[in-house]
Amino acid sequence: MQKLFPDEKVFETNFFTIHQDWEIPIPAFFIIAPKRIIRTIDEFTNEEALEYIFLIRVLRKGMKDVLNIRDVYFFQNEDTKHNFHLWVFPRFDWMEKFGRKIESVRPIMNYAAQNMTGKEHVDEVKNSAIKMREYFDNVKNILPK
Repeated sequence: MQKLFPDEKVFETNFFTIHQDWEIPIPAFFIIAPKRIIRTIDEFTNEEALEYIFLIRVLRKGMKDVLNIRDVYFFQNEDTKHNFHLWVFPRFDWMEKFGRKIESVRPIMNYAAQNMTGKEHVDEVKNSAIKMREYFDNVKNILPK
């Protein structure tokens, strides 16, 4: 699959990056990934673990307050070839026709990949990443040191 958004990094710390999913054109479909290559959450150091939960909380608050995203799904699987990462998958009204269960996510992603690659959708995705970068610029001083 083509990388539509290879440069849409939202935030970076010493341990993690948050970026827009590279392939699926869904605004605010963010991925939190450690810089260190690990497979499972139990491999985090204590310092990484503290920062990880803090980043999840701050990201989620920004998604709610800045992007008006009411609901998200969190996915982390350990049997992936892409090392440890967390998907933060937003729910939008247009997704309702697919249902609200975990089984709805793959059809939603397929639909977006096939039907939402036009300039308008791509710009919407990029704008959500820009808004979240600005949000993190304003809150980065509250991150644990």
